[in-house]
Amino acid sequence: MSKAFFFKSLFFFLYRILFRKSLRRSPSNSHAFSQSSSFKIYHKYPSLSHRSSSTDLTNSTLIFNMEGALLKSSSLFPYFMLVAFEAGGLFRSIVLFLLYPLICFLSQEMGLKLMVMICFFGIKKESFRVGTAVLPKFYLEDVGLEMFELLQKGSKRVAVTNFPIVMVESFLRDYLQIDCVVGRELKVFRGYYLGVMEENKKYVPCMEEKDLTNASSDMIAITDFNSFPDHHVFSCCKDVYLVSETDKRNWHTLPRERYPKPLIFHDGRLALRPTPLTTLQALMWGPLGVTLAVARIIIAVSLPYDVSCPILAFSGLRLTTKKPKLEGPLNNPKHKGLLYVCNHRTLLDPLYLAFTLKNNLTALTYSLSRMSEILAPIRTVRLTRNRDQDSQKMEKLLSEGDLVVCPEGTTCREPYLLRFSPLFSEITDEIVPVAVSTHVSMFHGTTAGGLKCLDPIFFLMNPSPIYTIQILEKVSGLYTCQDGSRSRFDVANHVQGELGKALGFECTALTRRDKYLILAGNEGMVTCKS
Repeated sequence: MSKAFFFKSLFFFLYRILFRKSLRRSPSNSHAFSQSSSFKIYHKYPSLSHRSSSTDLTNSTLIFNMEGALLKSSSLFPYFMLVAFEAGGLFRSIVLFLLYPLICFLSQEMGLKLMVMICFFGIKKESFRVGTAVLPKFYLEDVGLEMFELLQKGSKRVAVTNFPIVMVESFLRDYLQIDCVVGRELKVFRGYYLGVMEENKKYVPCMEEKDLTNASSDMIAITDFNSFPDHHVFSCCKDVYLVSETDKRNWHTLPRERYPKPLIFHDGRLALRPTPLTTLQALMWGPLGVTLAVARIIIAVSLPYDVSCPILAFSGLRLTTKKPKLEGPLNNPKHKGLLYVCNHRTLLDPLYLAFTLKNNLTALTYSLSRMSEILAPIRTVRLTRNRDQDSQKMEKLLSEGDLVVCPEGTTCREPYLLRFSPLFSEITDEIVPVAVSTHVSMFHGTTAGGLKCLDPIFFLMNPSPIYTIQILEKVSGLYTCQDGSRSRFDVANHVQGELGKALGFECTALTRRDKYLILAGNEGMVTCKS
């Protein structure tokens, strides 16, 4: 009798738990119930689209869960893997990957705390820039277009997140223009993160500062089925709309042209989104990729162009070229070499141009690590950023042969061109614009905050990196500046514009200094690491 009573009690206990759980996960449009002594109405997300078709959201404050109702993917793992790899290094990322099966078996809160501990413990707070330089790109590529359009209709927007606030604040405030971000801070000891999050605060200063708790405002919450009862901020909302995984799968990705703020600069080595599967692929490819990169460098350095080019193509390096028939000097009675002016994608731009022309060029650089100078199969000469000295040096080198220079002064990954330094326009009338574009699948071959000497290795570690070289028609420089028909700035802007048209890139007035202030917190004038 006692056993029957025990199993009967256990059955009803489990039934009550499952029944409550089903109420949480499957609310109906008309179902209402009380929670924490405040009356709320829970709706399915699609009903919000009918409400938003009218104008009643223009005076509403929208409180949404970032990972549950803004991003198409609900998985937090890729973003923590980016933190582990970019801020902590290879060993920390391997530890996170190996512990991922355990994280899946833990509760959501415990799994989150474990990932935070692995990724942040011992990281210096002052040098942590992954949240501003790396993560925004991956967040933007995961934003649902439908939810973005809905949030734009609200007068004020509040983001609630389970992420540490240092991982999301820059993205939400700077790129999506969110009014308030509610998240948890990380504990710090003597300038280093302890890998432990503060508890959720019931008092949210940013909401009161922006008058988001005004009783006259219509406050609407948007979250997923798993998160809506978990945060106190939702308690001030009378209507809560719940997003399902099916809803999110039907969303479209936010197009680049719809970004509130253009994504021009971003940093980090990983070009792929590090899901568990792609992380496994990258880790397995790593040793082979390093071996392949070293072999490619040895072949490029030791063999002539006619021999090395077919071998490198067989190894997976793809080079696409398009060049017109270059005629003789335009107006210059003295014979000088040609000055090739490239946009800047990686440190290998001059080398790929030399492969295209099968000619030993001299590459002018503003900064280059000693390692890269030693390994470069073509001649490299440093510029000093002193206008008079650099002008004399370039004129002397042009009398000896062809030169290649990248007047942007730094690399840019996205489809934008930075401002061109006009120095090249006063040196010669033999200016040949060269449009360069690249494609990588695993690793970026550029960095603002890492070791510059590893840039070529990371680029060559990709299984099949692609370079496209377009040599455009010559442009007249020196003599048009001397006769007053065009200034040196006009010539520089004209060359930038021609390259932008050829590549389909947008021209900007941004400089090297702008890039490094955003990505590295300095002006980009420090001595490069080697």
